[in-house]
Amino acid sequence: MQVLYEEEGEIKVGTVLAQAPASLQVESPHGRRSKVRAANVLLSFEQPSAGELLPQAQRFAEGLEVDFLWQCSGTAEFDFRSLARDYVGREPTAVEATGVLVRLHGAPMYFYRRGKGRFQPAPEATLKLALASVEKKQRVLAQQEAWTKSLARFECPGEIAALKDELLYAPDRNKPETKALEQACRESGLTAARLFERCGLLTDTHQFHLKRFLHEFFPRGDAFPPHPLPTAGEELPLAPTVAFSLDEVGTTEIDDAFSMTRLESGMLRIGIHIAAPALGIAPGSPLDAIARERLSTAYMPGRKYTMLPDDVVARFSLDHGAAQPAVSLYFEVGEDGLPRATHSRVERINIAANLRHAQYDTLNEAFEAGKGVGLPYEGELRELWRVATALERQRGRPSTGAAILDYSFFVEDDRVRIVPRKRGAPLDKLVSELMILVNASWGELLAERDVAAIYRVQSTGKVRLSVHPEPHEGLGVRSYAWMSSPLRRYVDLVNQRQLVAALQGRRAPFGRTSEALLSAMRAFELTYARYDEHQRAMETYWSLRWLQQEGVHEVEGAVVRENLVRLDGVPLVVRVPSLPDTAAGTRVRLAVKSIDLLECVIDCTYRESLAGDGAALAEAAANPGEKA
Repeated sequence: MQVLYEEEGEIKVGTVLAQAPASLQVESPHGRRSKVRAANVLLSFEQPSAGELLPQAQRFAEGLEVDFLWQCSGTAEFDFRSLARDYVGREPTAVEATGVLVRLHGAPMYFYRRGKGRFQPAPEATLKLALASVEKKQRVLAQQEAWTKSLARFECPGEIAALKDELLYAPDRNKPETKALEQACRESGLTAARLFERCGLLTDTHQFHLKRFLHEFFPRGDAFPPHPLPTAGEELPLAPTVAFSLDEVGTTEIDDAFSMTRLESGMLRIGIHIAAPALGIAPGSPLDAIARERLSTAYMPGRKYTMLPDDVVARFSLDHGAAQPAVSLYFEVGEDGLPRATHSRVERINIAANLRHAQYDTLNEAFEAGKGVGLPYEGELRELWRVATALERQRGRPSTGAAILDYSFFVEDDRVRIVPRKRGAPLDKLVSELMILVNASWGELLAERDVAAIYRVQSTGKVRLSVHPEPHEGLGVRSYAWMSSPLRRYVDLVNQRQLVAALQGRRAPFGRTSEALLSAMRAFELTYARYDEHQRAMETYWSLRWLQQEGVHEVEGAVVRENLVRLDGVPLVVRVPSLPDTAAGTRVRLAVKSIDLLECVIDCTYRESLAGDGAALAEAAANPGEKA
């Protein structure tokens, strides 16, 4: 005897070797023996053989119309053998009964399974909906296939062109347009961006890279929502001195300024003044929500996206001709150039001038050579540089060597100008050292008063944010809390609120375990890192644009390690597979074979090694420095 049975949802056959009241010992047509529960047996038969039943039943099932079976089955629950009997008009053979069972199993929309070999017809309304859904799916699959074929011919259908940005930056893989594009990419071996380029829809490579940033951070557009304009600081005392700032051309968020007063004792009193938006932007206010969403100003060549709206920035920026609210750190300078006791206050400060690097960078060489240029505030800047040098020595962490370069990008009329800048130049050093001083001093002040703050800490080489005042080993300070850029960084704004409360004798808005403080810290750390990644990506893009723009076919550089070379004149490190085994620091000349602005890659080949030592350049990759 042979049996047809169901096991784990599958229909199987076998020859009975032994039988018990509740189970059977069965051998499959392939020789595998197994124990089958008697309740799972659907049909016993003698002809045909076990190996022939299912193939013959499958052929019989192919001739059965599912819709006809559904119409014949009525509405009540039934057994497959009874339906087979009604269909053939007599007692069905094993092949016929099994064929009907196979057809019922394969039509779950028409027939619901109600047990071993038992089924119930689907209600007519439900069946119509299911069939419509299948028909729609088939139409979508056909359309998807047509789109794929069009893309393979580099002809982009309008439906896919309309979703170009979404498909490039945030594809929804449930959409047929996405599936069609991905299939076309697999078949062509091209990326989505390259495929759109071949279709003529991606002609501006800069917009392609910029939109990636905008789609991630400003999916609803980069415009600020309507907001109130804060007023604050009118009641604050006016400082008895005037201040000046030093920034790049085009800087609109002037966070910091300096003042200098000669005391009757002959000593200098220096003031570091930081813009005070915390006085007008309360926690939880609409403006705070804007700053909390953006978390930082994002910079990239030729563009920036500010954390705060322009009118709010103008209200608090330390601009020339205004008496602006500020948090000030004052200290007297001894003969050694080091600060004596410091004190802080919240006040208004008159801004006498906004100096710009473009005009004042000539002082860098003049200061190092001990010469004068005759610019306004030159004497004050020279004294600040003397203080900065003393502060650097005191920290025991000298500035990065002058051989290491930073680069400023200027984009005008779609042309880029890249200006190298020696890191650690006098004017840069005086600003960075005074910002380190103010951030470290106020960080310690809050720690001493047990007021919560967000600190930057460094141990074992890793810089991270923390609500605990731990040392920053890289800077050589006991605690370091960003407070010098409250117009540009949300962490600075939060810390300034805590500082102002401490200086004014009020309770600080946030405790160390405040969820608002901790969530702001976590969100800022992630967003700030992503902004930095986008900035570096755009700098890479514009560096490649500059090489193309200037028609550079050969470029020199210094080996960083293995086959990595840092190029001269642009902030690029490229991999050169053809580079021979060369010591780090070796100067080499490379040939530029190709530049791909879409993928942001450059292909260079080794030409020759040059005389000269580029070890300092090779070291730069390992020492990016801390931003004040």
